[in-house]
Amino acid sequence: MKTCLMEKPNQLSANCHPPQLLITGGCGKIGATFARFAAPRYAIRIVDRVPWDTVRLGSPPGESLVLDLQDPEACRQACAGMDFVLHLAADASPEADFTTSLLPNNIIATANLFRAARDAGCRRLIFASSAHVVSAYPPDVQIHAAMPVRPGNLYGVSKAFGEALAAHFAFNEGLPTIVLRIGAYVLPEELATWNALDELNAFLSAADLNTLLLKCLETPNITFAIAHAISNNRFKRLDLTETRALLGYEPQADAFDIFPIPPISGNGLT
Repeated sequence: MKTCLMEKPNQLSANCHPPQLLITGGCGKIGATFARFAAPRYAIRIVDRVPWDTVRLGSPPGESLVLDLQDPEACRQACAGMDFVLHLAADASPEADFTTSLLPNNIIATANLFRAARDAGCRRLIFASSAHVVSAYPPDVQIHAAMPVRPGNLYGVSKAFGEALAAHFAFNEGLPTIVLRIGAYVLPEELATWNALDELNAFLSAADLNTLLLKCLETPNITFAIAHAISNNRFKRLDLTETRALLGYEPQADAFDIFPIPPISGNGLT
């Protein structure tokens, strides 16, 4: 079966099938939003430890599987037949315990998933990292992608492990990978109640992330890259120069227009 990327949503070339996209953690906030956004362009497979919530989210925009990625066989099942992988599944709490949660969910499961994606012949993996991998830099320092990681908590450490794993699989095992450091992601319906003043410089709108994720999937000729996922905020904790140049990313939202509040010092992270 020939798969190809569509030039326009809802359009397929003759004898062409939509590429297969696995979204792990696909029942979460980012995963569910992007799955519905990308469904016109991709054949979606959602994997999570909980079932898709049809009451809250409607019908799933593709196949939905309940799997535990700590099981290598579950990862092989998830990756079978996939062209692309968006790995969002993780414990995203900065207060998460290392032994009981971060180790199994963010390290073992991630290692299993990378191995399964490589063995399945997937064409590219997008790894959802976090701005927490650099959260220990002083708040007045803008972070560039080439700067050394400096996690401020063990959650950030677990994501730094994932970034290193991504580089290993990209350069040593032939699995092209983009690391995406995600800032303070906010859905449109959350804007009215979002009150994280020290995160304005890392604000990321759902629309901007949807656009960036498509860029990560569809920009050709990338072996490995670290990209920054924040909106076009007037003050930016994460520098976007490299991300704009590599992926053609042009974010539209500015937290300082949406929330007209004087900026407050902070690490600007989620």
